Amino acid sequence: MNLNLQDKVILISGGAKGIGGAISLGLIEEGAIPIIIDPSEEEGVKILEKAPLKSLQIPIRLSDPSDSQKAVELAFEKFGRIDGLVNNAGANDSIGLENGSPGAFAESVSKNLFHYYHLAHYALPYLKKSKGAIVNISSKTAVTGQGGTSGYTAAKGAQLSLTREWAVELLKYQIRVNAVIPAEVYTPLYQNWIQTFENPEQKLADITKNIPLGNRMTTPEEIAAMTIFLLSEKASHITGQHLFVDGGYTHLDRSL
Repeated sequence: MNLNLQDKVILISGGAKGIGGAISLGLIEEGAIPIIIDPSEEEGVKILEKAPLKSLQIPIRLSDPSDSQKAVELAFEKFGRIDGLVNNAGANDSIGLENGSPGAFAESVSKNLFHYYHLAHYALPYLKKSKGAIVNISSKTAVTGQGGTSGYTAAKGAQLSLTREWAVELLKYQIRVNAVIPAEVYTPLYQNWIQTFENPEQKLADITKNIPLGNRMTTPEEIAAMTIFLLSEKASHITGQHLFVDGGYTHLDRSL
């Protein structure tokens, strides 16, 4: 399917590896121009090699509003337009009620949530001109809980709320806003988490057998496919939606 994304300029936070990396590569395949906002330069270089003249990495960590403003301005200066934003960067840092503190909770929410708002805020003037789209990558933990990770789930839940809020606020500009919700996706961060268990192989097998569709993990490419579709004009009448790409993990009876 031709998604008509040729030369569309798309910002992707955390776009150098994992789900973000798959989104960046998928956009290149569609002829789009990914702007990879990610401090992981080594991984980013491998993606840039696929389309050196039609891609850009901005190797900064989005710690402050000024970082997001700089990233948006650099993208516009180089390519003269912004057609979409994928908010993706973040990490499950296991800051819970028992194993955290008020300060750690605030920091966790900040680093997993605030840059979603900052990037959208600074990209908005350009998205108004292009009638672009925003996709927020959230997590099934926002609706199921996980245990021991209050900061991360609070941020992920807020991302779903902001998806609906922004979809309403931006209707008048014909800017669509949707969220993609993964469950179990085997990314480098997921691999690191699995390795924290006494028997990582058994833990992974226990999780995988409970994924209803095919008893397998979702791939980063499958998350990317939904994200890229939502950025395209083929999704021109979809907004304010929370779309689960999880093999039925969240909503189907796992005893299946």
